[in-house]
Amino acid sequence: MSPQISQGLFSSLEEFLRRLFFAAEGEALAAMADLDLSFSQVRVLFALAECREAVPINEVAGRLNLSVATAGRAVDQLVSDGLVDRRGDSKDRRIKRISLSDEGESLAGRHIEMQRDVLREFAEGLPVTDAERLLNALNPILEGTSLRAHREETPA
Repeated sequence: MSPQISQGLFSSLEEFLRRLFFAAEGEALAAMADLDLSFSQVRVLFALAECREAVPINEVAGRLNLSVATAGRAVDQLVSDGLVDRRGDSKDRRIKRISLSDEGESLAGRHIEMQRDVLREFAEGLPVTDAERLLNALNPILEGTSLRAHREETPA
């Protein structure tokens, strides 16, 4: 790919995603602000929302590039707020595993659903020809390996 095309694609994707993320995050972040959570606490909350099972605190810290101490303080507050459950590991007493509580899952689910609503509204508001062109451009990319390979290399 030529540098000119690569730069043009980068610029267009950056602007598109910036606008879409801004629209999706505005309302959702306002709802999160009402909870008076720190940025680290929010990051831990959503990292746990991506996990299918309880994970050690140090694993979450690693995924988020946080120190274990910072992640631990965030978890302590989230446990206190009833958003995260913490329990000992069945095989190693030294390890504490964390997962979202029912309330935490509900909160994360509402946040994700608000973002989905913005995406749905965007998709429904596109003119049919633009929607078809975007769909025809995205499908081969999503079916290919370029995004999958990056996702597998990047810790969640």
